[in-house]
Amino acid sequence: MYSRKPFYLIVAALFIVGLAMMLHRHFVYEVPWLPGEKRQIWSIEAKVEFEANGKPVKASLAIPGSQPGFTLMNESAASPGYGLSFVDATGNTRAEWSIRAADGPQELYYKVDMMRDPFAKELLSTEIPEIHGVTVGEPYATAMDQVLAAAQERSADGITLTRELLKELANKGQNAELLAQYKTPGKLLLDLLNRAEVPARLLKGLELEDGRRRQPLVDILQVYEGDRYEIFNPVTGRQGQQDNLLLWEYHSAPVLDLVGGSNSRVTFTMLEQERPVNVALAQKFDEPDWINVSLYNLPLEEQALFKGILLIPIGVLMVVFLRIIVGVKTSGTFMPVLIAMAFIQTSLLTGLVGFLLIVGTGLVLRSYLSHLNLLLVARISAVIIMVIGIIGFFSIVAYQLGLTQGMKITFFPMIILAWTIERMSILWEEEGVKEVVKQGGGSLLVAVAAFLAMNNELIRHLTFNFLGLQLVVMAAVLVLGNYTGYRLLELKRFKPLVSGD
Repeated sequence: MYSRKPFYLIVAALFIVGLAMMLHRHFVYEVPWLPGEKRQIWSIEAKVEFEANGKPVKASLAIPGSQPGFTLMNESAASPGYGLSFVDATGNTRAEWSIRAADGPQELYYKVDMMRDPFAKELLSTEIPEIHGVTVGEPYATAMDQVLAAAQERSADGITLTRELLKELANKGQNAELLAQYKTPGKLLLDLLNRAEVPARLLKGLELEDGRRRQPLVDILQVYEGDRYEIFNPVTGRQGQQDNLLLWEYHSAPVLDLVGGSNSRVTFTMLEQERPVNVALAQKFDEPDWINVSLYNLPLEEQALFKGILLIPIGVLMVVFLRIIVGVKTSGTFMPVLIAMAFIQTSLLTGLVGFLLIVGTGLVLRSYLSHLNLLLVARISAVIIMVIGIIGFFSIVAYQLGLTQGMKITFFPMIILAWTIERMSILWEEEGVKEVVKQGGGSLLVAVAAFLAMNNELIRHLTFNFLGLQLVVMAAVLVLGNYTGYRLLELKRFKPLVSGD
């Protein structure tokens, strides 16, 4: 007796490696476990308008990048007659237009596609901003001090102080009413925090709403406490980044820096779209690395081919299970898998009817050939020609009757059908009709089971998107192949022992 440890080690290695590949595809490359998932894409257009003064013009617009909750997919700009560059200054990318001379109303356009992405890991700037002293005249200085004093009593650090300040300003007391006339909520809150020596930064965000036009940016506050920060909306008082909020400018820089023009403004139009997850991820990972083993990198023709090929191991697994564990007899070992592949092309009902018609007619004609005492090669060749003729005849009849589904029986593997007819004919002569029905029925049963497994939408998604599943299937086949016990259908022999007869 030799040791079975190497066998179990191989099975375990196949299972672990396959599972690791699947988990890697899911968590690193974000491929979902379930089919039909879509990703939300926001197409946003920024429109820059200003009056040119007949001089050289340079316009620099802050543009967003990937950030928590969003991944930048692609960007473009329209600016007839202008030069355009995307300038990256210490991580702060801006779109810069330039022209030697311009006069009158000017319009520049910048468009970006941002994907809603829960896996986005890019963080905002963690560089703590400087605290700027603010000179405030009366009576605003006194009102600010009173609001700060009330909030500081109920706070423990900069972040809790911000929450309490938002509550004080929302109470609409006398001081809050006075300060509301002094500055906008975002700038007022920033001044209050700087007055309390709490580092904070004013950001600009865009509230996303499908189909909205000419929308402005809103103020968002980034408040620091040590090396961490929190995001606050000074208007709503909400803490944390909102799901429908895209941060547009987050480097304490102006949204638009314009030289050579006046009366400038920036407005935004947005549109929500949904794209299949494979299309969205193909855009996100447009430069796949060597470890990203994905069939989406192949041409479409090869992708379509592999979608069918990768289903075969699933059918093989069903055959192994039903033959070894259940004990179903079939005509040929893996003929049911090929029949199941034909069922996928023809549909189940059409495939079953077509298979029975072809094999039944073939058996009748083959019974005549058995009286001619032909050699095996000639007999099989004649059966193949008969199968082709039968398929052609039934296709023509189906077309004449308007049954277009019946024409799909041409997808059946003709050589396999010919051998099936030959084997069943010999079996009929040697074992009788009962054994033919048993093996033929078993083949159809296994083919239908394999078809149901292979044609399942979830299985098709997993086999195509997670190549590691092939290793897991192989491990399962090896484990089933190690089974030497009774088949389930053999247990009926022990029924008399159980009943006591």
